[in-house]
Amino acid sequence: MARYTGPKHKLSRRVGISLSGTGKEMKRPYPPGQHGPGQRKKLSEYGLQLNEKQKLRHMYGLNEKQFANLFVKATKMHGVVGENFMVLLESRLDNLVYRMGLARTRQGARQLVNHGHVTVNGKKVDIPSYQVQVGDVIGLREKSRNLTVVKEALEERNYLPDYVTFDENAMEGKFVRLPERSELPQEINEKLIVEYYSR
Repeated sequence: MARYTGPKHKLSRRVGISLSGTGKEMKRPYPPGQHGPGQRKKLSEYGLQLNEKQKLRHMYGLNEKQFANLFVKATKMHGVVGENFMVLLESRLDNLVYRMGLARTRQGARQLVNHGHVTVNGKKVDIPSYQVQVGDVIGLREKSRNLTVVKEALEERNYLPDYVTFDENAMEGKFVRLPERSELPQEINEKLIVEYYSR
């Protein structure tokens, strides 16, 4: 199935968390649809696992195949599978562009990367799923540094994670270390996702 292109607010209400990070879409904290609040039924164990998987998948904007392939990669790494998976998601280029504040949303960050505005270690990279390594420097191409959307996003940024640095004068940031689990989305229970894929 291709990437979801329908209403984002409706999707946020379906999975039960704000996927944009703004919280605006959760003014009505119940699923979309004709029957509204009465829809929140008790989910089965499988239903809980599926909902958690969909939550994380839509949060990072991946399609099912990309998401499953990344999970397989996480299972082959040393350490806790769920945490490895979350770290791999967080290390994607589009996500780090978003974390550095160059875009307001992950969708916006993906578009910046797709359109060739972003560089890694001085070389243009236009693949949003590119896995950034610790020590890599992420920046903007010379002609892209005055983009209005980037300036507005930087003005609105109110948080910069400890595992990235950003220099606004040079318009580049560095992925200084892998994130710890405590720095990743707390509303996600990755154990349920591991159980889902282990069925």
